[in-house]
Amino acid sequence: MAMNAGFADSADEDVPMSDINTTPLVDVMLVLLIIFLITVPVVIQSVPITLPDVRNEPTETKPENVSLTIRGGPGGTCEVYWNLIPVTNEQLLDRAVKALEDQIKKVGGVENITEENMPEVHIRGDINTPYKCIGGAVFTMQRAGFARVGFISQPPAGGPVTRL
Repeated sequence: MAMNAGFADSADEDVPMSDINTTPLVDVMLVLLIIFLITVPVVIQSVPITLPDVRNEPTETKPENVSLTIRGGPGGTCEVYWNLIPVTNEQLLDRAVKALEDQIKKVGGVENITEENMPEVHIRGDINTPYKCIGGAVFTMQRAGFARVGFISQPPAGGPVTRL
């Protein structure tokens, strides 16, 4: 700590000192900084993840891909369409299994299935569709054996897609 004992001249004894002692202020700021450095990681709890990069990739449409459209129906029901044909959950599972079996026969067996010839599911979901409808369709398609399920979205008009 610094201390000013005054001037050696006794004539200037009653002159007020205009210097401000900033040492206590710096001490308080350092203590607060240490407290915030310790408490912020405790308050902010998050799971470490790597978010995907935002890219506007055109969807590659292959003839073997399955296109599903899902929307909420009246009374909390779910409406699922295989291309343009309405299907129930059981019909969806049957059609999905049949589509995979047909693709396996087409390529000559399970050993010939690769990443390139494996069909994908493209889901178009209405913005007001309840999660249970889309989640149920994803679960059904995965249960049937589809490994790749994607969502089709419409980017906002007038510019590139950005993620908040």
